[in-house]
Amino acid sequence: MKSLNICFIGIGSIAKRHIRNLVKIAEMDGYQFTIDAIRRSACGGEEDVFSYINHVYLDVEDTDGMYDAIFITNPTEMHMATLEKVTKHGKNFFIEKPITSYSQIEEAESYDPVPGAVYYVACPLRYHSVIRYLKQQVDPKEVISIRSISSSYLPNWRKGVDYRKTYSAHQSMGGGVSLDLIHEWDYLTYLFGQPSSVVYMGGKKSSLEIDSDDYAIYMADYEDKILELHLDYFGRKTMRKVTLFTKEDTLVGDLVNHRISYLETGRIVDFNEERDDFQTRELKHFLDMVEGRCQSDNTVSQAIKTLKLTRGITGGQS
Repeated sequence: MKSLNICFIGIGSIAKRHIRNLVKIAEMDGYQFTIDAIRRSACGGEEDVFSYINHVYLDVEDTDGMYDAIFITNPTEMHMATLEKVTKHGKNFFIEKPITSYSQIEEAESYDPVPGAVYYVACPLRYHSVIRYLKQQVDPKEVISIRSISSSYLPNWRKGVDYRKTYSAHQSMGGGVSLDLIHEWDYLTYLFGQPSSVVYMGGKKSSLEIDSDDYAIYMADYEDKILELHLDYFGRKTMRKVTLFTKEDTLVGDLVNHRISYLETGRIVDFNEERDDFQTRELKHFLDMVEGRCQSDNTVSQAIKTLKLTRGITGGQS
């Protein structure tokens, strides 16, 4: 049985999902996880995940020894300070997206990784069946144009939670649609690489009670194709799609309904998948990195490049 000591920094909704999925992996793949947590209050809570947590600490300095993996799942604005603090306590690091807020990008660029440690910045949509299908089945050279959209209503994101009190609502906490939905830029660059130039528009247009951006719109240019990306917090009907205009057909990848539609031929490819399925695949991939079976495919430096795209900055720009 493979035994790993794991620590979570922050126990919000995404950390709880990761913990539940780790428990599934333990049952399926023969792992034994000892899970600790660092949070503002040492009290555990009544949620089901706390039954899987060994110890809850107020500070990483209160912990004993070295962790095989540390999950940094606290608010975006705290990621880099947390990573600096926990570096000496962990062998490998899973950092929730985005790597940091744009205002702290210099701190991220100056971070000195520990040689031999794994640094992986979360990019779960790469493991979504729709994106995996497009990666495997579509030749990027056959694509002339890409249109991507992620539109949803922020107050509906977290059931039972006042959206005005979440990090998403506040720019000072690293919130805003361009960062929250950085997934789109991640999977687009995963499929098509870095664009040569990007035009960006962002701001707030809705009546949502937030001080962060509620829309971001991009036009990106490649040598052989064009890309359009629309992100917003105010769409009442959740929509997450990517449309590929190829030389022979038009493909619509629907990430909400887990489906690929070929508009010219009428072919439909359905995937019987739930959200936890692709996020579990991501965790398994991270564990493969921890055990040395593969290398990180979204390092700190790679995540910084994606973060810059959220402000329309490409590799050739300063």
